[in-house]
Formats: sequence, C-alpha cells, structure tokens
Amino acid sequence: MEFTFTFVEIFTIAIYLLSPLLFFLICMIALLGYTVGRIENWSTLDSLYYAFITATTVGYGDFHPLNSKSKSIAIFIALIGLLCTGIIVAIGLKAAEIAFTNHFEMDQIIERIKLRLAG
Repeated sequence: MEFTFTFVEIFTIAIYLLSPLLFFLICMIALLGYTVGRIENWSTLDSLYYAFITATTVGYGDFHPLNSKSKSIAIFIALIGLLCTGIIVAIGLKAAEIAFTNHFEMDQIIERIKLRLAG
C-alpha cells in the first residue's frame, strides 16, 4: 500500500507542477474547438464536445467538419490532445519508476520474476 501512496503523491505533485502547461493545452483545445464550431455553425457545447472527443482521439464521428479550414484545425486539436495525453502518461511512468525505486530493490524484483518463470 505504501507503493500506491508514494505513486499517487508523486503523480499529484508532478501534475500540480505542470498544471500551467496542461491548462494552456486544454484551453487551446477548447478555443480551437470553439473556432471549428463557429465555422461549422455548431452550438458551443457541441463544439467543445467535438474538440475533446477529437483531442482524446476517441472520434465517435457524430460531429465532423465539412469545411477545409475546420479540417485543418481538427488536425491541430488532435496533435495538441496527443501532446497533452503524452505528458500525463510520462508523468505516470516517472511516478511509477520513482515509487518502485523507493520501495523495491531491483535485485529482489528480478529474482521474483526468475522464480515465477522457472516454476
């Protein structure tokens, strides 16, 4: 359980420290989505919904741009979303690495893996 607490603590601190960057990226996604919505004559809620579905690469397909300007902006929304997701994943991986290093000796982990593979 200590490992989990260490992971959550490190992850939370890192998210907090990078929150200005993440907030900026999320605002860019929202602003670009709103711009696409204005071009496509969508409501504000539909525009934001489209932006975050595109940014997370879910892409349900219920909204899609028809205008070439909107399609170009959609590419930037997807790229910013990938960047944002990548940052969060990198934070999670680093937090897990630090938590493992703090709570487990690598020699012990390697021995446990060898024992499981042999048995």
